[in-house]
Amino acid sequence: MAASGAALWLSAATPALAATQPDARCTRIVRTALDRARIVSADLVRAGKLALPDDPAAGGSLADRTAGLPEFCRVKISASPSRDSVVGIELWLPTRGWNGRFLGTGTGGAGGAIGYSMGMIEGLKRGFAVANTDLGTAPDVNALAKHSERWADFGHRATHEMARLSKQLVRGFYAINAVRSYFEGCSTGGQQALVTAQFHPGDYDGILAGAPGSNRTHSTTYFIWNYLSLNSVPGSQLSSAQWVMVNRAVLSACAGKDGGAPGDMFLTDPRRCGFDPGSIAACASAAPADTCLTPVQLAAVRRLYAGPVNPRTGERIYAGLPMGSEILPLGPERMSDPRILDRLFVLRWGMGENFPARTFDFDRDQDQLDARLSSTLNANRSDLADFSRRGGKLMIYTGLADPGVPYADVIAYYDRVMASSEAGKGRDFARLFLVPGMGHCFGGPGVTDIGQPMVPGVPAKPEGDALMALVAWVERGVAPSQIIASKPAEHGLPAQERPVCAYPALPDYRSGNPALRSSFVCRDHAVGSSQEPALRYLN
Repeated sequence: MAASGAALWLSAATPALAATQPDARCTRIVRTALDRARIVSADLVRAGKLALPDDPAAGGSLADRTAGLPEFCRVKISASPSRDSVVGIELWLPTRGWNGRFLGTGTGGAGGAIGYSMGMIEGLKRGFAVANTDLGTAPDVNALAKHSERWADFGHRATHEMARLSKQLVRGFYAINAVRSYFEGCSTGGQQALVTAQFHPGDYDGILAGAPGSNRTHSTTYFIWNYLSLNSVPGSQLSSAQWVMVNRAVLSACAGKDGGAPGDMFLTDPRRCGFDPGSIAACASAAPADTCLTPVQLAAVRRLYAGPVNPRTGERIYAGLPMGSEILPLGPERMSDPRILDRLFVLRWGMGENFPARTFDFDRDQDQLDARLSSTLNANRSDLADFSRRGGKLMIYTGLADPGVPYADVIAYYDRVMASSEAGKGRDFARLFLVPGMGHCFGGPGVTDIGQPMVPGVPAKPEGDALMALVAWVERGVAPSQIIASKPAEHGLPAQERPVCAYPALPDYRSGNPALRSSFVCRDHAVGSSQEPALRYLN
């Protein structure tokens, strides 16, 4: 239904809602009968009075972000889609200024808690009824190696339950028969987005998927590959200063020569970068130094860029580390730390609780990992015809400097969706936006704020809001060709704007002040990447 339809629903519902006090509506909702779920609590939260625990994913306190929240009914739900499932869901229902829409939001990492900073706060500020789920992995994701039903909850079922139950409660709370629904998420939230389009195509009218960790079994392999590349041979690890040196060498060779502006400290199209790590000075002795690499360090860097392959067949399993991402969060320094192995819960689920990651066989063990988990966790199926036929719209975005979810895997997925769609029709329902200089989901040296989840605040200009661009596409048929990204003034630099373009276009510098979006134009670059996974690993 178009936006005007949503306005009619609200108009029809207003008299009944006005006659019922918010406290009464919030209390009454507790009595709603839910299938395979129960409402734990429902409380009215006055405007600006929400108190949340500190969130490490958001950098600590959320007080500044919640200060401007409107009044809402806070509903906590416990769902049990299987006998072994305990799925936590939280739904926020604005009592005034509701925009007629429901927004499901994704979480990060292994889930295990409600992701308040992952789009809920900003979604409520935009006027959505908004929900999030802990994906059913609380209290300890690493203790679920023998709980296959919980794997299904994490993979796709918890997100579906969130949509199903939330939409029922939204309809009851606002006394309407239907509601437009949207989903946004990044990283694990991006996985939730794409598995939803694949497994549950009727749940959402529009889906915004950021840095999708949806090729989950193989992205786990990527982290194992990187860890072993930097730890198997003594002396392979690089110091922080050496990684800065490598990053500077990459930028010196390619930045501003790949479509970007002079002076850019990031790559606009890393596929155009032919940097050879062998051009870095070799250390004169076996002892490493900040201005050179030893032979074993150089070999490790080459392995990271190359990415994981089957050692027996040479088939590519997953993409490699993107050039230009060397010093960003989730980059090689993090991947070389043994503590990263404690976060590879997918490995424990697939190989057993005590499986030693250091012995992982990228042929035989990869097959076992895929056999146990790929059909539950991965969203590699490219035929999204069911989602498209229902009128669904999909927007994917990812950072070109993201070391956690390499852009090459995202491009490969999107290209497969285009190839699987009716000839020439794929872009009618799915578009990809590559963000130069963006790290994992947000931030980085580029101009990267498009109103995505995890970023505080709502963009002041609609043209810079990816979520509302999705709404316009679904409800008014306005297909997005670009989003205007922004970056605030910092470190002595002025505020900046640049277009983020629908693939295969990227923002090419024309002339003028690089802080102005008018200095750039969206031009088509190459299609595809050189690191597409082998057919064997599209399970």
